Amino acid sequence: MFKYDKKLPYPIDIKKKDVKMAKYLLTQFGGSNSELAAALRYFSQKFSMPTAEGRALLNDIATEELGHVEMICTMVYQLLSGASIEELEENGLSSQYVEHGYGLYPTDSNGVPFTVTYFNSVGEPIADLAEDMAAEEKARVTYEHLIDVAKDPDVIDVLLFLRQREIVHYNRFRTLYEKYKYDMKKN
Repeated sequence: MFKYDKKLPYPIDIKKKDVKMAKYLLTQFGGSNSELAAALRYFSQKFSMPTAEGRALLNDIATEELGHVEMICTMVYQLLSGASIEELEENGLSSQYVEHGYGLYPTDSNGVPFTVTYFNSVGEPIADLAEDMAAEEKARVTYEHLIDVAKDPDVIDVLLFLRQREIVHYNRFRTLYEKYKYDMKKN
């Protein structure tokens, strides 16, 4: 069902270490509006979509979100490249280091671990798609906040790409939402 293409959806080549930005980016790995939350939300919701079109859309976007998880992790890893324990401590990542070394663990930027309570699946297509549209808007805003604090053009470039994908996903969910709403009115 899945085909892993051994390249990122968008090229990432961050040359400058930035431990603080790496910490901020963790929110898109394991935070409430993260790519991981989106991927799991859409995978779980796809089964209650009433049409093959709806199931395919949620599956496609969920799969893309997993690619975005990989992108975020790549960015964090590159931003932490060569970071000393002292730099991790200075930027509030010493607890992360104690627990996981230089490995990545899904948390938000405050160190709060990922939890499935970040997403919901109620089994009703209209309600689930409304949540999906809201989730995409929240992720878009989070990317805008990350862009605001980013200083490195190599980081900003990738964040702009990811922000644009949130807009595309929102529009695709909205189209399906409107179609289902229309179909409900006809019946």
